[in-house]
Amino acid sequence: MARLSSMEICAGAGGQALGLEQAGFFHEGVVELDPIACETLRLNRAANWKVVERDLADVDGLAFHGVDLFSGGVPCPPFSVAGKQLGQNDDRDLFPQALRLIREISPRAVLLENVRGLAARRFDSYRAQILRWLQGLGYETWWDLVYASQHGVPQLRPRLVLVAIQRPWAGWFRWPEPSPDPPGTVGEALNDLIGLRGWPGAAAWAQKARGIAPTIVGGSKNHGGPDLGPTRARAVWKNLGVDGLGIADEVPGPEYPADQLLRLTVRMVARLQGFPDSWTFAGPKTAAYRQVANAFPPPVARALGEAIAAALCQVSSPISSVIRLTK
Repeated sequence: MARLSSMEICAGAGGQALGLEQAGFFHEGVVELDPIACETLRLNRAANWKVVERDLADVDGLAFHGVDLFSGGVPCPPFSVAGKQLGQNDDRDLFPQALRLIREISPRAVLLENVRGLAARRFDSYRAQILRWLQGLGYETWWDLVYASQHGVPQLRPRLVLVAIQRPWAGWFRWPEPSPDPPGTVGEALNDLIGLRGWPGAAAWAQKARGIAPTIVGGSKNHGGPDLGPTRARAVWKNLGVDGLGIADEVPGPEYPADQLLRLTVRMVARLQGFPDSWTFAGPKTAAYRQVANAFPPPVARALGEAIAAALCQVSSPISSVIRLTK
């Protein structure tokens, strides 16, 4: 397929941008406001990506006019069940800025992701408003609920994904099929990391952790410290042999009790998000963990990117497009 260009907003630690790069997109610009996340982006892709450290309101879309894909993960607090779900009344809602940039850039395709909470009935009119706006610009639009576990990530992590594609390319778009292979278990994903320092309980723990992870959360700046989520999620982690109340500085060593719950490291959590081990996260432990917890898993972004790239290059069979929302 031909080389395709993209521009991404709210890039965070680069999970979505990495997956799209793997799908064949070249990033003309990667926009992020948080300075530590920007440092992460530069540490990993300074030679390949133009990192734009700027408030979204100050980004001039005309500078990126005509890229093939506009992508991003707009902030989730306005729609998260962990928050007040104020939606468009929340000043952290960046959908209006995203729509402004789409109008200025006029990309052939749009990919935006958010939390499952945006699919709630209370936001029906808001979602419909977004679709009408995009349709007025000539896009055909789709909403769907995508699970990370369907694309090789050993974690549940449902995300509501919006895809919009201009005609005539929209007729070639198909949602990526779930992987035919199971994502593997937490124990399988982390087995080699767990035993790095000679912990005697490593083998038994890997056998116990025979399920996928719950959705990794805990990335709020207002949160007191890094942990793996609310009470219900921590109960699931406990069944996997993991203490979800915090993040460890390093893997357990030979002195760590073999029968005790362990805490995951930032590197372990990053692997459960689908990041390669070579990906470096800037900042102290809490800041690094928040970047990981807020990330869009690269394998999921890659699957979506490949589906969009196929449509833009018209390499699949044309289909009639529909607007759908899976709840």
